[in-house]
Parts: sequence; C-alpha cells; structure tokens
Amino acid sequence: MAPAQPPAAAPSGEIAGKRSGVVAKYRFRLFFLTAAAAVLLAAVVLSLGVGAKFIPASVVVDALAKPQDIVDHAIVLQNRLPRTLLGIAVGVALGVAGALIQAITRNPLADPGILGVNAGASFAIIIAIGFFGVGSLSGYIWFAFIGAVLATAAVYLIGTAGRNVVNPIRLTLAGVAFGAVLTGVGSGLTLLSPKAFDHLRSWSIGSLDSRSLESVSTVAPFIAVGLLLALLSVRGLNAVALGDDLASSLGANVNRTRILAVVAITLLSGSATAAAGAIGFVGLMIPHVARWIVGPDQRWIMATTVLLSPILLLLSDVVGRVAAPGELQVGVVTAFIGAPVLIALARRRTVSGL
Repeated sequence: MAPAQPPAAAPSGEIAGKRSGVVAKYRFRLFFLTAAAAVLLAAVVLSLGVGAKFIPASVVVDALAKPQDIVDHAIVLQNRLPRTLLGIAVGVALGVAGALIQAITRNPLADPGILGVNAGASFAIIIAIGFFGVGSLSGYIWFAFIGAVLATAAVYLIGTAGRNVVNPIRLTLAGVAFGAVLTGVGSGLTLLSPKAFDHLRSWSIGSLDSRSLESVSTVAPFIAVGLLLALLSVRGLNAVALGDDLASSLGANVNRTRILAVVAITLLSGSATAAAGAIGFVGLMIPHVARWIVGPDQRWIMATTVLLSPILLLLSDVVGRVAAPGELQVGVVTAFIGAPVLIALARRRTVSGL
C-alpha cells in the first residue's frame, strides 16, 4: 500500500497575493480611520461655530485657547461647547450600543431603539418625573438605567421564549412590540399632567440643546465604563458571530461575552437617553455602514463606529440649527438622514451581514 502523499503546498505566488491583500485591507482601514478622525475634528469646529450667530474658526480656537470676556467667546464656551461635548458622548454611546446589540443578536437590523432599550429608559424617566418628582439629570439617570435593564431582560426573555436560544427575528419583533407598548403608556402618562412634562417635549424627540457641562460630567463616567466593557467583550463577539456552539468550541465564553455586552448596552443606552432623549437611527445606521466599509471584524467595527457616530450626530445638530427659521431637534434630523441611507443600504445587492 502506497504511503499517503502530503498535501500539496500552496504556490508561493498565491501566498504572496493573499498577504498583500491583507496588508492592503489593513492600510485602507487605517487610512479610513485617519480620515474619519479628521472629519470629526471638522464637525467639532462646525458645531462650535455655526448657529444663530456664525463664529469664525479662528475665534473658536481663540475662545478655547485664550478665553476672554467677550460675547463670541461666551457663546462658544457656555452654550456650544457643552452641546458639542454632549453630542460626541451621546453619539459614541448610541453607536457602540447599536454595534453591540447587532453583534450579540446576530441581527444587522437591531439597535437600542428597535429592541426597546431606549423606550424602557424613557418610560422609567417619565415615571421618575411624574410619580417621584425627580427633576435633575443626576436623579433620573438611575431610573434610565433601571428601565433599560428591565426592557433588555424582558425583550430577551420574550425573544428566547425560555429556550435560551437567540432568535434574531423573534428578538426584533419582541423589541418593537415592547417598545411600542412602553411608548404608548408613557405618552398617556404625560397627558395626565402636561405641566409636569412640559420640559420633556424636546427631550422626547431627542435634543442636545439647553445642556450644560454638568450634564456631560454626569453621564461621562457611565459612558466611559460602558465603553470599557464593550472593549473587553469585543474579541468574544467575533466568535459569537459564528454561532454559540462553534464559539464555545473555539474557547470563547459565550455567557461572559453576552453579560459584558448587555451591561455595556445598558450603561451606554441609559446614559445617552437620559442626557439627550430618544435619538433614533444612530445605533442602527452607523454600525451597518461601518460593517460595510471595514468588514465583519468587531474590533474594526467598534473603532469605526466610535468615530462615525459623533460625526453624524454633530452634523445633524448643525443642520438642525440652520435648516429652519427656528431650530430642528437633532432627533428629527437623524431620522431624515437615516431613513434614506438605510433604504440605500437595503437596496444594495450585497447587504452587509453578520
């Protein structure tokens, strides 16, 4: 019996071609991240300079570097700087939360809004204001976290139907239904006492206006912890995308990865909703676009999302300031931008999948 022949080695030219392809993809990703960082810097300058009164970039830089007691510097530092910083924090939080939800559910159409997380946080804040008289961000942010946790748990239990098996379609349907119920009940509660909820009108749509540095400092620690947990779970998410059984066979701790991701989603979504209201499309659209540009690797998706999400939110806020005689809330603008982009992505022949 003839000895078994060893498998033929791949041609050196083929290996070199694959290696050059990997290097080219890596360089493209680095170039894209660098370009996105530059665009984010430009968006920050626009956010600080554009509004009811246009302030040149040179004056913006002077206000940040050498503040003086003049009107333009006061506008930049007291009004637009907190608004810009909050836009960056909320954008990052919503984008990363959306990427995490899409990864753990293996559903490219999932986001904190579709899965009811934002609705749970919003409903809890309405309860805090209407029944407990809480009126400050530092007070009702804890209610937002509780609402986000309970909504996440409820949607997960309904979606798995007690079988501990993640069904993306059932999760999406459960999240949409549960979110609609909470939104409807919350709207009914606000009608019972219109004066108590008068200041929530713009918040319920999603707004960065009338925020102070205190708002940013309140939510920043929670968002930072959420981002840290997301970073710790990102490697396991690549294995989870292959399915629970295969991920476990590769040595990934699926339960640990999901727990870290769910806690991160709760912190990020709860903080963003408490600070700026229910802003849609950011957590759905940006991870989808990032996956289309950099591929399925969750590490690159997270890095890209961290840069693209605040760009979208800041530019939407700038458009809202100048697009109407008054001002459009940022949640309205993101909906106008997000819907056509998602339609275009859905009509592509190769839709970005997980």
